[in-house]
Amino acid sequence: MSKKSTLTHHLSSDEPRVLVVDGSRVVRRLIEQMLKSNLPGVTVLACESGAEAMAQLSEGVVDFVTTALRLPDMDGLELARQIRENSPQAYMPIVVVSGDVQERLVTRSLTEDVTDYFDKSLGFQALAEFIRGYVQPTESTPGEVLYVEDSRVVALATRRMLEKHGLTVLHVISVEDALAMLETAQSMDRIGADIVLTDVNLKGELTGGDLLERIRHQLGYGKGHLPVIVMTGDDNPDNQAALLGAGANDLVEKPIDERLLVTKLLFQLRVGRHMRARVSAAES
Repeated sequence: MSKKSTLTHHLSSDEPRVLVVDGSRVVRRLIEQMLKSNLPGVTVLACESGAEAMAQLSEGVVDFVTTALRLPDMDGLELARQIRENSPQAYMPIVVVSGDVQERLVTRSLTEDVTDYFDKSLGFQALAEFIRGYVQPTESTPGEVLYVEDSRVVALATRRMLEKHGLTVLHVISVEDALAMLETAQSMDRIGADIVLTDVNLKGELTGGDLLERIRHQLGYGKGHLPVIVMTGDDNPDNQAALLGAGANDLVEKPIDERLLVTKLLFQLRVGRHMRARVSAAES
């Protein structure tokens, strides 16, 4: 698979690829059997160690990662950190599957590198259903999209496209307007949107890359708290990888393909919702 297709053209709902990392061969086999029974077309990549998992990730895209907390060569949280730092692909869910996750939550020792957790005591059938909710979601998911686009013609077409799928679109024409909206919401202890969709090249002084930088660093929202999808006309894989490295959850290449955009947007919206719900539960 080419680097370009890895970055922009993979659809998570088409024959999902799930990486299962666990030191127990029995557990790996049980998870694989349950996933294949519940997810038609799924490919399960079973790995015993963190090193094996990282090698597997270098071979192609993965839609979902499950990892035990304790692996033969590293902690599952260390594996999550390495994936975030080294994977060239878009943001993927990484879920810890363990019997002692609750203790980690209480001590606040689960990091933002982990998207969610799953209590192994609930059973592998429940785990399969949990993963299906991420990689094969329903066709529509309600949510608010902060959409930054300075072309009114493009904005009107895209807005209609998104609203057709049940989304509420908050359209602004500049990064400055988007930041003002997000800053106002933050002052009221709100995020202001469920997901941000922005073009890279805009007519104002600030670009989509500037918006991305300020969301991640000035406002302090991680990828799981406020997902950002960037639309770009630049098909250079290195430039696309730089946007992902700067904090974009995913990219959509222009001209926009409706199915690709909507699938990626709904997927990242769901990831963000799970993350915020997890953080809220941990704090309550």
